[in-house]
Amino acid sequence: MAPLPSSSSILPLLLLCLLITPSLAFPKRHQPAQKQQYRFLQCLSDHTKKTTAIPFSRTFFTPDSSNFSTVLNSTAQNLRYLLPSVLKPVFIFTPLQVSHIQAAVICSKKLNINLRIRSGGHDYEGLSYASKTESSFLILDLSKLRAVYDIDVTSKTAWAQAGATIGEAYYRIAEKSRTHGFPAGLCGAYGGMMRKYGLGADNVVDALIVDASGKLLDRKAMGEDVFWAIRGGAGGSFGVIVAWKLKWQQVADKLDDNLFIRVIITTGPIGNGQSLFKNYFKAKSDFVRDPIPETGLEGIWKRFLQEDSPLTIWNPLGGQMARISESAIPFPHRKGNAFMIQWVTNWQDGASSSARHMDWVRKLHNYMTPYVSKKPRTSYVNYRDLDLGMNKGGNTSFIEASAWGTSYFKGNFNKLVQVKTKFDPENFFRHEQSIPPLPVSMRKRKGRGGVGFH
Repeated sequence: MAPLPSSSSILPLLLLCLLITPSLAFPKRHQPAQKQQYRFLQCLSDHTKKTTAIPFSRTFFTPDSSNFSTVLNSTAQNLRYLLPSVLKPVFIFTPLQVSHIQAAVICSKKLNINLRIRSGGHDYEGLSYASKTESSFLILDLSKLRAVYDIDVTSKTAWAQAGATIGEAYYRIAEKSRTHGFPAGLCGAYGGMMRKYGLGADNVVDALIVDASGKLLDRKAMGEDVFWAIRGGAGGSFGVIVAWKLKWQQVADKLDDNLFIRVIITTGPIGNGQSLFKNYFKAKSDFVRDPIPETGLEGIWKRFLQEDSPLTIWNPLGGQMARISESAIPFPHRKGNAFMIQWVTNWQDGASSSARHMDWVRKLHNYMTPYVSKKPRTSYVNYRDLDLGMNKGGNTSFIEASAWGTSYFKGNFNKLVQVKTKFDPENFFRHEQSIPPLPVSMRKRKGRGGVGFH
């Protein structure tokens, strides 16, 4: 990276002077947040080498910044979490290099600031850019780390940084090969090729993650249990994913003649990687094992006619999805599931009608109870639903988290908890539905007869 201009290079020194010079103190109502901001900036400078110095004017945004709202809203999809009543981050940091992420993790841990990690902003309940449980948090926005690199036709692999969109990954792969593609696509790495090749997470062969101590680890360094856990095991629970190594599949000459594929093209705002789906919405999900009877379908149609903008998406499973083991990765919804349903209501008039629309989708979800999976009633983690339960800030409860954890992950939830307990025992990486570590009293201790999972 080119050297910073002299005016920027002395910024950390100026910030330090602001901290220790009483005559430059800010009004008391601004002091807590601004002290956090300055201490964080100073810490970043202390933990960043001169060769990778951070241009703060392009990477650090506070609520007083003129473009703070623009950056905050850039990839946020659910407008419910952008309302004025929703707590906003004390600042947003958009790292330009991996070393910046490492420094951000070290500093947020040192200063006890909750870290929210955002790449695509897809989280249905806004947990990558909002919080219902933390009084103070920052957003680590990875949107500027979007390279797709080391594209190798021979090994059929490519690396994609966490900020890259699926479209960018598709495009770069297509530049190298007209007959290969990566089976991702729609929501959380399931797409049109999943019945033939499985999920995107089934086709990841390596990853880079920054752990709670700021160390950068690949698959070998993190270990197979952590590599298993991060492929679908509740994003934001184990560390900051920097990049994925993707395994291509040869697809163009393997398509069945009876398969129809379509491309939908629409206009959108100028700007790379921006979300085109922005609504106030609430979603729920189900997995279905047996055909829904006609009477059940009639009840759905009746309820749809009572709502302004209802939407449901039914995705068939089977094929390769059924041949992959439930425990291969955290996603357990494999053999025996006929299809997955997404239930959505969306609206445009803000908070004024939120309660009515959310009540409608909750009642519809309740109506479907006899027709969907049972014991547990399962849900898709990438259609996140806080109605299933929430952690309470840093005081996560394993028992309470089991309610939503078994809905998303079934029996895999227990293994995710074990991995979390070993990899992030202090629960630094946390949010309302992150994987909790076991309480100290339940942890198995070497040389003692402690209680724990075996």
